[in-house]
Amino acid sequence: MTWGIIIAIVLVLFIFTLLTLGDGLLKVTASQAGEDTSGYSVLPTSLQELLGLGKKKGEYVPDDAPVKRLKRGFDVNLAGGPSLGQAGIRELRSATYALKPKDLIGMSPIPKVMPELGATVKAGEPLFYDKKHPEIIYAAPVSGEFIELRRGEKRSINELVILADQGEMQYHKHEDVPNLETASRADLVDFLTASGAWPFLRQRPFDIVADPSMTPKSIFVSTFDTAPWATDANFSVAGKEAAFRKGLAALAMLSGTKVHLGVNGMAQERPSDAFLKADEVEGVELHYFQGQHPAGNVGVHIHHVDPVLPNGQVVWHTDVHGVLLIGQLLLEGIFDTSKVIAVGGAELPAEEGYYARVHQGIHIAALLEGMADDMTTEKAYVRNAEGQKEEKMVEVRSIRIVSGDLLSGKQVERESFLGFYDDQLSVVKEGNYYELFGWLVPQAGHPTRSRTFPGGFFPGTHYVPDTNTNGEKRAFVMTGEYESVLPMNIYPQHVMRAILAKDFEKMEGLGLLELGEEDIALCEYVCTSKQPLQAILREGLEELRAQ
Repeated sequence: MTWGIIIAIVLVLFIFTLLTLGDGLLKVTASQAGEDTSGYSVLPTSLQELLGLGKKKGEYVPDDAPVKRLKRGFDVNLAGGPSLGQAGIRELRSATYALKPKDLIGMSPIPKVMPELGATVKAGEPLFYDKKHPEIIYAAPVSGEFIELRRGEKRSINELVILADQGEMQYHKHEDVPNLETASRADLVDFLTASGAWPFLRQRPFDIVADPSMTPKSIFVSTFDTAPWATDANFSVAGKEAAFRKGLAALAMLSGTKVHLGVNGMAQERPSDAFLKADEVEGVELHYFQGQHPAGNVGVHIHHVDPVLPNGQVVWHTDVHGVLLIGQLLLEGIFDTSKVIAVGGAELPAEEGYYARVHQGIHIAALLEGMADDMTTEKAYVRNAEGQKEEKMVEVRSIRIVSGDLLSGKQVERESFLGFYDDQLSVVKEGNYYELFGWLVPQAGHPTRSRTFPGGFFPGTHYVPDTNTNGEKRAFVMTGEYESVLPMNIYPQHVMRAILAKDFEKMEGLGLLELGEEDIALCEYVCTSKQPLQAILREGLEELRAQ
C-alpha cells in the first residue's frame, strides 16, 4: 500500500513537470510571435481556478459591451478591510483641517498664500495658488479661521491649517456658474480654475495638475479601486446621481472628444446606475474591466483605451469625487469637498475598518479615535559612553499610519492630515522584527505571489499585514516578476534601468510617460530585489519633465 502511494505521487510529479515544461515552451513560442504571453497557459493559476470558483463576469455587463479582460495582476487580500457594520457610514469631523501643497506634484515649494493668518474663510474661498500657474486657485475645504502656516526646509510650506467652524458649514456661493448649454469651453475653464475645482483634474504624463492651456485628447474616470482596503465608489455617488451626470457633462465639454468611464466588470455587487447609465450623457463611453489589482487604476484604463504617446498630446483624469465636486459646483454653486473614505487595518478597534463621510484634509487623529498609541517601549541593547552594551527600555514605533492605500500611500503621523487626493487611510503593524530563514519554512499566515508559502494556492485567504519586507535592498536582478503583475504592454524593469542610467530616449521609448506611481506599486510589492520602484519612477518622470 505504501509503495502504491509513493508511485502515485511520483507519477503526479512527473505529469506536473511535463505540463510545466509544455507551459514554458508555449509561452516562449507566443513571445517569439510577438504575442502577449499572459493569456498562454495550460496550467491553472490557482486552486480557485482549478475548481472553477474564480470571479466571473457581472450579470449587469451587456453582452455587446466593450470588456477588457486583464490576465496579469495580483489581489493583495488583507484582514481588517472596511465594513459598514451596524453604524453604517460614519459622519466625522475634526477641529482642524489642512491642505498640503507637497501632495501636488510640480507645485512650487512656496506657493502664494492669499488670506492673512487669523482671517475667516468660507469653504470654497481662495487659500493659495501656484506662482507658476496663478490662474489655478486652491480653495479652502471647510469654513473657519486660517490659524497656522506650517513650514519645512528652506521655508517651504508643508500645511495650511484651518480651525473649522463647529456649527453649520459656511460655503462661498458662486453666482457666476456657467450654463453648459450656452457657455463656451473657455468660460467653463475660467470658472473651474477660479473656483478651486480645477486641481481635481490631473494630467498624464507626469500626474500633475492639468494644464488649462491645453486640450486633452480624452478624459478618464475610474469608478472602482482594486487596491487593498479601497473605498467603494457606490457609497460616494449614492444620492448624488444628478451631480455625477452634471460633472460628466462638464468633462465632456472640456475634452471635446470622449470621456472614458472605467467600470468594474466583475463586481460582487452591482455598480450604481449612475455608473452603468453614464453613457446616456453625450460624449461618455463605458469600458468594463475584469481582472485583479491594478485593474481599477486609471493608468491601466488609459493604456488599454487611449494610451499616452510621446507626441505631445495629453490625457486628463479624475476620480468619482472629482466628478461629484465639479457637478455639485455647477448645480448649486458651492465648493463641497465631502467624500466617503475607507479606513482599514487590523490594528483598529474591533480589528476591522469602516467607512466615513469627511471633508478634504481632515485631521488623522479624528479617524483613529480609540486606537492604541503609535509608539511602544521595548527592551534593547545600546552602547553606553564607554562603548559597552547595556539593556535599556527604548521607544519604538508599533503602528504605521498611511494616507492612501498600503501599496502607494504616504506614511503620516497621527497629528497630520489626510492627503489632497486620498480617499482612504490605512493602519498597519510595524514589522520591526527578524524571522530566521522565514523564506525556507513553508508556513501559513504569509501572503505570497510566487507560491513560496501554501497560502499562494488559496488566493481568497486574508492576511494580517505588517511592514516587514522580509529582506533588504539587494542586486537589481531580472526576474520577470514585474511583468507578471502589470497588465500593460510595458517592460517595467527595463524602464527602471533606463531611469537609473539617465537614458532619456529609452525612458520615453519604453513607456515611462504612461506610468504613475500607483501603476508600479504592485511591482514594488513583489520585487525580489526590494527596489524603491515608485521613487525611481518619480525621479525619472521629473527628469523627463524638466527636459
